[in-house]
Amino acid sequence: MNDFIPAFDFQSVVVEPWTFDAGGVFWIILMGFLANATCGIVGTFLVYRRMALVGDAISHSLLPGIVLAFLITSSRDSFPMMIGAIIAGAFTVFLIEAIHRSSRVKPDAALGIVFSFLFAVGVIMLALFADRVDLDPDCVLYGEIGFIPLMDTVSLGGMELGPRPVVLMGSVFLIAAVLTIVFYKGLLVTSFDPALALSLGIRVNFYHYGLMAVLSLSVVSAFEAVGAILVIAMLIFPAVTASMVTDRLPFILVLTLPLAFVYSVAGYHLALWLDTSIAGAMVVVATLIFGLLWIVSPRQGLIIKGIQLLRSA
Repeated sequence: MNDFIPAFDFQSVVVEPWTFDAGGVFWIILMGFLANATCGIVGTFLVYRRMALVGDAISHSLLPGIVLAFLITSSRDSFPMMIGAIIAGAFTVFLIEAIHRSSRVKPDAALGIVFSFLFAVGVIMLALFADRVDLDPDCVLYGEIGFIPLMDTVSLGGMELGPRPVVLMGSVFLIAAVLTIVFYKGLLVTSFDPALALSLGIRVNFYHYGLMAVLSLSVVSAFEAVGAILVIAMLIFPAVTASMVTDRLPFILVLTLPLAFVYSVAGYHLALWLDTSIAGAMVVVATLIFGLLWIVSPRQGLIIKGIQLLRSA
């Protein structure tokens, strides 16, 4: 067992990182928190719209958009990457809807067709233009939050705000939070009852494509930290975990923030202990918390359901 799981040393795993490199640890954990919180807010509406896997489709389909942005601008700057990713995300959603509505193909099958096709196009483009595209496929797929460039900082009015990836992720978090507050009622109605929303004159498509645009923005912002694959977990886990505690949407949205904090801090130290990927460790922590609440939740936990079953027998 010791060959697989190293001995836990509280001093080296918890104390020393904050003693010798507190600044670097702070920025990495803040980046993890912002990525988890942003994806958690957006992912809550995806889960309640039963579109959780659309995030999966979009996260993979963004690849051709990012590659195309590189080819056109010859720049690794985040702005053209985001524009390319958002266009690819919007095209993905449009294509899924078009196939589903104009044929007998079910939504999940349409999603599978579009996601696999666009991801394959992205992989082929990477292979064809490998000499012109300075983009690592492993970085796009898996990310590595521990390697975010901390020296590339952003300043505003002479005041240093922090590393560029963290500032970018923080900006996207604020955009997602503000848009959620401003458009909360419309998002609520269109998520739970689109027919009622239409009867009330609410523009369902406006909210649908707006949510997809923010989703694309969130996913591409989190690429560098967690990659396209692990970002799916961050879209889904906060919402489904919080729903084990409450069924009120405002509380679920608020609970995504402390959950994001716990995922980030516990995931970082778990990765140090096991000497593994920080983003992967965050997802493991998210899974463990969900599994714990799945068992002990006072509302829908396995224990309470077992007791209710015994009483009704």
